[in-house]
Amino acid sequence: MGEKKIPRHVAVILDGNGRWAKKKGRPRTFGHVQGAKTLEAMCETFWNHGIEYLTVYAFSTENWKRSEEEVGMLMNLLREYMKNAIRRAVDNNMKVRVIGDLSRLAPDLQESIHALERASDTNTGLKFTIAINYGGRDEITRAVRRLAAQAAEGALRPEEITEQMISESLDTAGMPDPDLLIRTSGEERLSNFLPWQLAYTEFYFTPVLWPDFDEDELVRAIDYYNGRDRRFGGVHE
Repeated sequence: MGEKKIPRHVAVILDGNGRWAKKKGRPRTFGHVQGAKTLEAMCETFWNHGIEYLTVYAFSTENWKRSEEEVGMLMNLLREYMKNAIRRAVDNNMKVRVIGDLSRLAPDLQESIHALERASDTNTGLKFTIAINYGGRDEITRAVRRLAAQAAEGALRPEEITEQMISESLDTAGMPDPDLLIRTSGEERLSNFLPWQLAYTEFYFTPVLWPDFDEDELVRAIDYYNGRDRRFGGVHE
């Protein structure tokens, strides 16, 4: 058997925090706190396995529909994360990026995010991207509007628009597309996460709830990835 292939970029839908808490007779908010701890610990694990890029779905544009209490708790959890994020990024040499429509977030959160991105910009370890108030269709809509504005100004003709130009107009500009998507908790759908970028990505669905996700489950995901024949639309020889 040949050397194990390691996906360069892994995307993760962090699902099951609420169900994990419910199974333990605790409020959903307890599950989100534990999920954040799992994510913090797993960043180092992903990097130790040779993964260069990790992109996680933390809060979607649809999550605003949840109860006011849960949304407020998630925003406060994000604030707590940001308090130590710069030190954590420096200690772990992580380059952190946040994607999504940040305009709906509170001003203090927006500033904390920008400060974190600036402080970690030259770090050379794990490229860690967090999707907050992110929706794939919203991302594509914003990209199309930017290109349409250029066309309206005469700087671009519609027939000149290429797939590459669209990719470079997305929030993930400059990043390689994910090689592997992991979704926890047994759900098997994208839920509006990176629809453009996941066109040729391998999907790994696991019943494990996110707070219980660990190195053993990551290894199983990598092994699954190694069993796939990635042809990108070509014919198998």
